[in-house]
Amino acid sequence: MYLIRRLFSWRISSPVLSGLCRAFLWMLLGAMVLSLLLWGSGLEEQDLTMYTYIVHGIAAAFGGLTAGRRAPGKGWYHGGITGALYGIIVLLIGFLALDSAPAGIDCLWVLTAAGIAAFGGIFGVNLHKS
Repeated sequence: MYLIRRLFSWRISSPVLSGLCRAFLWMLLGAMVLSLLLWGSGLEEQDLTMYTYIVHGIAAAFGGLTAGRRAPGKGWYHGGITGALYGIIVLLIGFLALDSAPAGIDCLWVLTAAGIAAFGGIFGVNLHKS
Protein backbone atom coordinates (compact mmCIF):
# COMPACT_ATOMS: atom_id res chain seq x y z
CA MET A 1 0.00 0.00 0.00
CA TYR A 2 2.87 2.36 0.77
CA LEU A 3 4.35 1.76 -2.68
CA ILE A 4 1.06 2.64 -4.40
CA ARG A 5 0.65 5.77 -2.29
CA ARG A 6 4.19 6.82 -3.05
CA LEU A 7 3.86 6.21 -6.80
CA PHE A 8 0.61 8.15 -7.22
CA SER A 9 1.29 11.06 -4.90
CA TRP A 10 3.46 13.79 -6.27
CA ARG A 11 3.99 17.19 -4.80
CA ILE A 12 5.23 20.32 -6.47
CA SER A 13 7.78 21.91 -4.20
CA SER A 14 7.75 25.39 -5.74
CA PRO A 15 5.04 27.56 -4.16
CA VAL A 16 4.51 29.63 -7.30
CA LEU A 17 4.26 26.62 -9.60
CA SER A 18 1.85 24.82 -7.29
CA GLY A 19 -0.23 27.99 -7.03
CA LEU A 20 -0.34 28.30 -10.81
CA CYS A 21 -1.45 24.69 -11.16
CA ARG A 22 -4.19 25.21 -8.59
CA ALA A 23 -5.28 28.46 -10.23
CA PHE A 24 -5.60 26.80 -13.61
CA LEU A 25 -7.56 23.92 -12.08
CA TRP A 26 -10.01 26.43 -10.60
CA MET A 27 -10.18 28.24 -13.93
CA LEU A 28 -10.95 24.92 -15.64
CA LEU A 29 -13.73 24.21 -13.16
CA GLY A 30 -15.15 27.71 -13.59
CA ALA A 31 -15.02 27.43 -17.37
CA MET A 32 -16.93 24.16 -17.18
CA VAL A 33 -19.60 25.74 -14.96
CA LEU A 34 -19.88 28.73 -17.31
CA SER A 35 -20.14 26.41 -20.30
CA LEU A 36 -22.97 24.51 -18.64
CA LEU A 37 -24.63 27.81 -17.76
CA LEU A 38 -24.31 28.95 -21.34
CA TRP A 39 -25.63 25.66 -22.68
CA GLY A 40 -28.53 25.28 -20.26
CA SER A 41 -29.86 28.82 -20.22
CA GLY A 42 -30.74 31.54 -22.67
CA LEU A 43 -27.54 33.48 -22.03
CA GLU A 44 -25.27 34.48 -24.87
CA GLU A 45 -21.49 34.67 -24.85
CA GLN A 46 -21.54 38.45 -24.53
CA ASP A 47 -23.51 38.15 -21.27
CA LEU A 48 -20.77 36.11 -19.59
CA THR A 49 -18.12 38.84 -19.45
CA MET A 50 -18.61 39.67 -15.77
CA TYR A 51 -18.81 36.00 -14.85
CA THR A 52 -15.51 35.25 -16.55
CA TYR A 53 -13.83 38.01 -14.54
CA ILE A 54 -15.30 36.51 -11.38
CA VAL A 55 -13.99 33.06 -12.32
CA HIS A 56 -10.52 34.49 -13.00
CA GLY A 57 -10.60 36.37 -9.68
CA ILE A 58 -11.53 33.23 -7.77
CA ALA A 59 -8.87 31.22 -9.60
CA ALA A 60 -6.21 33.84 -8.82
CA ALA A 61 -7.28 33.96 -5.16
CA PHE A 62 -7.05 30.19 -4.74
CA GLY A 63 -3.75 30.12 -6.61
CA GLY A 64 -2.37 32.76 -4.25
CA LEU A 65 -3.77 30.87 -1.26
CA THR A 66 -1.99 27.72 -2.38
CA ALA A 67 1.25 29.58 -3.06
CA GLY A 68 1.11 31.24 0.35
CA ARG A 69 0.35 27.96 2.05
CA ARG A 70 3.33 26.25 0.44
CA ALA A 71 5.69 29.19 1.05
CA PRO A 72 7.76 29.31 4.23
CA GLY A 73 7.07 33.06 4.57
CA LYS A 74 6.08 36.17 2.64
CA GLY A 75 2.81 34.75 1.38
CA TRP A 76 1.85 38.07 -0.21
CA TYR A 77 5.04 37.94 -2.29
CA HIS A 78 4.55 34.40 -3.56
CA GLY A 79 0.85 34.99 -4.08
CA GLY A 80 1.51 38.22 -5.99
CA ILE A 81 4.00 36.53 -8.28
CA THR A 82 1.55 33.69 -8.82
CA GLY A 83 -1.24 36.12 -9.72
CA ALA A 84 0.98 38.15 -12.05
CA LEU A 85 2.14 35.03 -13.87
CA TYR A 86 -1.44 33.77 -14.03
CA GLY A 87 -2.58 37.04 -15.59
CA ILE A 88 0.30 37.10 -18.07
CA ILE A 89 -0.33 33.49 -19.12
CA VAL A 90 -4.06 34.12 -19.59
CA LEU A 91 -3.32 37.23 -21.66
CA LEU A 92 -0.74 35.33 -23.69
CA ILE A 93 -3.24 32.56 -24.39
CA GLY A 94 -5.83 35.15 -25.41
CA PHE A 95 -3.31 36.84 -27.67
CA LEU A 96 -2.20 33.63 -29.37
CA ALA A 97 -5.55 31.86 -29.58
CA LEU A 98 -7.96 34.72 -30.21
CA ASP A 99 -5.58 37.09 -31.96
CA SER A 100 -6.54 39.91 -29.59
CA ALA A 101 -4.03 42.72 -29.47
CA PRO A 102 -2.70 43.60 -26.00
CA ALA A 103 -3.91 46.97 -24.74
CA GLY A 104 -3.05 49.21 -21.81
CA ILE A 105 -6.01 47.94 -19.80
CA ASP A 106 -4.41 44.49 -19.82
CA CYS A 107 -1.65 45.75 -17.52
CA LEU A 108 -4.34 46.78 -15.06
CA TRP A 109 -5.87 43.31 -15.32
CA VAL A 110 -2.50 41.69 -14.54
CA LEU A 111 -2.02 44.00 -11.55
CA THR A 112 -5.52 43.19 -10.31
CA ALA A 113 -4.86 39.46 -10.58
CA ALA A 114 -1.58 39.94 -8.70
CA GLY A 115 -3.36 41.91 -5.97
CA ILE A 116 -6.10 39.33 -5.55
CA ALA A 117 -3.58 36.50 -5.43
CA ALA A 118 -1.38 38.44 -2.98
CA PHE A 119 -4.42 38.82 -0.74
CA GLY A 120 -4.98 35.05 -1.02
CA GLY A 121 -1.30 34.49 -0.21
CA ILE A 122 -1.67 36.53 2.99
CA PHE A 123 -4.34 34.11 4.16
CA GLY A 124 -2.48 31.10 2.78
CA VAL A 125 0.70 31.71 4.73
CA ASN A 126 -1.34 31.61 7.92
CA LEU A 127 -2.68 28.19 6.91
CA HIS A 128 0.89 26.87 6.58
CA LYS A 129 1.39 23.61 8.49
CA SER A 130 4.33 23.99 10.84
